[in-house]
Amino acid sequence: MVTTLDQPSSLIHEIQLEKVGDCNFFKFSESLQLRMEALLEKKKADQITPDEIAELKAMGELDRIFTHVNAMLAAENAN
Repeated sequence: MVTTLDQPSSLIHEIQLEKVGDCNFFKFSESLQLRMEALLEKKKADQITPDEIAELKAMGELDRIFTHVNAMLAAENAN
């Protein structure tokens, strides 16, 4: 069963750390990554529901946060 997610914090249990060299980076769990890809495909096919749009937006917000934080970690590790 899929639940509607409208807050990025509701996805906190799907966050993992991946060690790359000397640095740890935040990433989505495999199941969350697959869900996001499935929702993007539904959106492309114009078959996405309003609840799924909210879920995809929450995932997108979390992805943007991870991208920013991971870039900061990488820059700090490079110094």
